[in-house]
Amino acid sequence: MVHFVRRMPENAHMASGTPDDPWQLTTAPGSSSYTMHRDDSVDPPELICVVGSTTLRYQARAIEDLHAWLKEQDGWVPLGAADEKKVAADGSVEAWGRSQENPVGGWYGLRKGYRGRFGMYLPPLLETLGLVELTHDARNNSVRAI
Repeated sequence: MVHFVRRMPENAHMASGTPDDPWQLTTAPGSSSYTMHRDDSVDPPELICVVGSTTLRYQARAIEDLHAWLKEQDGWVPLGAADEKKVAADGSVEAWGRSQENPVGGWYGLRKGYRGRFGMYLPPLLETLGLVELTHDARNNSVRAI
């Protein structure tokens, strides 16, 4: 199986991640575009993820926490993206994002009914921020810390 890793072009604009300048992101398979920005006016700070007409919210600390966990894994980790009501694959980013063993003791997602898809939407943000490498296959993508 061939994986390819996308890197940000040297001359690309790095969005600031504010409501006026959100990160423009694409899911790992390249099938959906979405935006994310930080909202530091709330406690705890949030990441606001807008996918079409749907808004998801995650704790902003997920950026640092996920990166630290991926470093501990020392290799490729499957994304395992799943909706909130579906079981996440063991050992995946999705499973970690809702595990009682993570630093927040459960869901990073904040909006009941829309807490899932952590493994879909967080890794591309970490890639854009230069924290991870992400595969971009049609299915079964993985991520690793850099």
